[in-house]
Amino acid sequence: MRASGLPMMRFSNHKLRAVLLLLAGLAFGAGSSAAANPPPSPPNILAVIYDARDDLGTADLSGILAGIEETPNVVVYRIALKTGEREAETGHLRPPLPASSGPGSIAVIYPDIGEPYRSIFSQIIEGIEGKSKTRVMSFPVGANQSAQELAAELRQQNVQMVIALGRNGLKAASGLDRSIGIVVGGVLSVAENETRGMSVHSLAPDPALLFERLKGLMPSIRRVFVVYDPRRNGWLIQLAREAARSQGLELVAQEALDLKSAMRFYQDDLASADPKRDALWLPQDLVTVDESAALPFVLQEAWNRSLVVFSSNVAHVKRGALFSLYPNNVELGRNLAGAALAQLSSGSQGGRAMVPLKEVLMAVNVRTADHLGLGLGQRQKLAFDLVFPEQ
Repeated sequence: MRASGLPMMRFSNHKLRAVLLLLAGLAFGAGSSAAANPPPSPPNILAVIYDARDDLGTADLSGILAGIEETPNVVVYRIALKTGEREAETGHLRPPLPASSGPGSIAVIYPDIGEPYRSIFSQIIEGIEGKSKTRVMSFPVGANQSAQELAAELRQQNVQMVIALGRNGLKAASGLDRSIGIVVGGVLSVAENETRGMSVHSLAPDPALLFERLKGLMPSIRRVFVVYDPRRNGWLIQLAREAARSQGLELVAQEALDLKSAMRFYQDDLASADPKRDALWLPQDLVTVDESAALPFVLQEAWNRSLVVFSSNVAHVKRGALFSLYPNNVELGRNLAGAALAQLSSGSQGGRAMVPLKEVLMAVNVRTADHLGLGLGQRQKLAFDLVFPEQ
């Protein structure tokens, strides 16, 4: 089944509630007409809240949502936030499809916005239908949905668990009733007073995985320098200390609250580092890894000294860092759905406040690797998920 667009049914909040109730009634009637067969176990209902204008890229968002929606026995409601976008052109649209009530059926609530997001949502829904063999009912929703209206919609659909993507998704979900469980994804870090029992899955790669890949490329490394802002990355450095100890590394973690302090640490570290046994880690930190001053200075000086620099930001690999880990978005989506279902099953309010990214792919700069004398073979290069400079 090939879709050339999305159904453009526009509803007020009251009409949307009425249509959803009608669909629920149709599904119930279809089930009762087949009384000879036992009814399927009801699917779990998850709501995914996100903002298409958030700091997640469109490809990242598509992958994460696809991973969530591939989870068996889950009905997913997409609740996308938007403010003030112009309505999309109607174009050629397919008619709405009846929603299935069995395990794995999917209901999608998506924003009525223009390109490029409209095409992305059309492709995602078509892919869901193709993979899950389940027909999808789609509803575009209007702008300016209040927290009260959002909570009412979730209660109406008996939603007990929400997946909030991005900082704006987190902001919307934080106003919900505490009886609704919340799993957050697609953010780097969240202040402790914002989490309030939520399970937050960060986009910051797990330091244990970074150190493991570092030692795989450079077994001689014994010490890692890092400069960080404790307000943003204190939780991550705590994990890094544990990971370094378990892998026989010395972690030299230096706190800096401003760029001036960070630059002073970088100058000292680069001057004293031994390229044969030391490396420099760049976390995702707006204060200490300033893109216009700190990053070019570190990369140039490290190149001059043949010192290993690895980063938590994949964009730095293109600019000369040896390697980085970045999200496998489909796997991340599956993990978010699994975390939500586990929380729903246990009845808990989430576990550890911040969880590092474990669903990762690897990017390597082979020019930097050659400069460092790593001698990567063609088979090794083919094993990397992303290679710079582009081959």
